[in-house]
Amino acid sequence: MANAMNIEGTLLFEQPFARVPYENYRKVFRATQRALEKELQHVQAAAADLARRADSPQSSSANLAAVEGMIAKVEGLKRKMATQRHTLSEAHADRGQLADLHDSSGKPTLAVLRARLTHLDLLPAPGTTPDPAALDRWADTRLERWLVDWALRTGKPRTAAALARERGIGHLVDIELFTDVHRVERALAGESCVEALAWCAENKNALKKMKSTLEFSLRLQEYIELARARRTSAAIAYSRRYLVQWQDTHLAEIKTASGLLAFKPGTRCGPYKRLYDPARWPALVASFRRAAYALHALPSEPLLHLALYAGLASLRLPACRVPANLLPAGEASANMDIVTEVPPPQRASPSSTASSDSGEHDGGDPMDESEPTDAHQLHQIGNNDCPTCDPSLAVLAQEVPFSHHVNSTIVCAASGRIMDADNGPLCFPEKGSVYCREILEEMALQNGGMVKDPRTGETCAFGELRKVFIS
Repeated sequence: MANAMNIEGTLLFEQPFARVPYENYRKVFRATQRALEKELQHVQAAAADLARRADSPQSSSANLAAVEGMIAKVEGLKRKMATQRHTLSEAHADRGQLADLHDSSGKPTLAVLRARLTHLDLLPAPGTTPDPAALDRWADTRLERWLVDWALRTGKPRTAAALARERGIGHLVDIELFTDVHRVERALAGESCVEALAWCAENKNALKKMKSTLEFSLRLQEYIELARARRTSAAIAYSRRYLVQWQDTHLAEIKTASGLLAFKPGTRCGPYKRLYDPARWPALVASFRRAAYALHALPSEPLLHLALYAGLASLRLPACRVPANLLPAGEASANMDIVTEVPPPQRASPSSTASSDSGEHDGGDPMDESEPTDAHQLHQIGNNDCPTCDPSLAVLAQEVPFSHHVNSTIVCAASGRIMDADNGPLCFPEKGSVYCREILEEMALQNGGMVKDPRTGETCAFGELRKVFIS
């Protein structure tokens, strides 16, 4: 049953994997349908004209020319249908042949959709026992897909293309999709809405179903740029043509925008200063990215991050190291749940000097009362073997909650051994650092009965160490 649940959970990550080629295939189909309907209308018009000619006394040469014209139109329709059959059955089509179909070349089609469904079919059915070797191979391919996805989202398209080419997973990744997204984003970053508006027109029906306001935001920005250039007549004409049609849902914004013509770009009036603000362009880039991802059921973050979050959430503890650049200057960040106080060691009752906090960390570092604990100092300790203490993963770890351990396992920070009844924790008398008995005994044998704290440098005789009782 556990295997079945794992397979079902795995499939949750694969929705965009199958959705992206389906959406692109649907767009190719709709573009093809519109083009063929247009050609069919021409054929029907020619047929109706021939029917009229049959009842009218005209020369046979004129009728013959009309018949030949209709035959040419039918043959043209046949050629286009053959072209589209080739487009829908091959992964790529000739760019020139499809220029009149919104340039759909290079988009994933049936071959890509078939390859992805075949890849998903390698997963065992829920409730069955999987082949471990086959499942490992499938997981390796999935990791490669996630790495390509991460590279594409983080602006490394050449790395993504090289990895996809080397591993032979071109049909399993969305390089074309992200290339289109980055192309539109670059245009918006260059303060041009042309590419984004063309994208909105291409996906008009889907955006309408999503109730997206991206197109209105783009139209409003073009109006603002006309107002910024003081092209009043052009701005008024643009508003009448493109903004008025949105008045049912954006009337207040349209009214505010109408008053923009009375204010210059340097105005200090709040509503109009915000409209003229250049920061609207980065906001448009973010809005477009959200709309593009939502259209293809893509998460806002890389799939690799989402997979890592699950593991990091099970490992993150209050004792995990927080990178210095994530700690606010002078104070601990409340939203990071940073522990700012550690109780000092109790001389009379050593049992209170350690608590069972950790599944990957040592038993804690109680400090002497003369040295108050600093949040930055505490979180630079961590555990070198803990993934959430690694500087590279600590940034992601800050986004997940702490794990919930009912029964914790205390691990020695020096040896990595588990501290239990047979290998109990011992505490240094001054600084309060805690390590397991075995590693301290080995250290004492090598140094004539003396032990040294590898973290603080404190030195004492083995007999001066105090037992710690975990409660």
